[in-house]
Amino acid sequence: MKNRLKVLRAERDWTQAHLARELEVSRQTVNAIETGKFDPSLPLAFRISKLFAMAIEEIFLPEVGE
Repeated sequence: MKNRLKVLRAERDWTQAHLARELEVSRQTVNAIETGKFDPSLPLAFRISKLFAMAIEEIFLPEVGE
């Protein structure tokens, strides 16, 4: 699943480590989500959307054909 997490994080000058602390996950998890290697659980997706004050659909975008 594509996502805008890296862009949103960069707009705030946050490191992956900072975002990981905010979300209570590892930096490796943030990296895996940003690179599309890992899709977050629904509870984590809700935490991300709340942190950025955006709808989940504004952050996570389905791949073409999904």
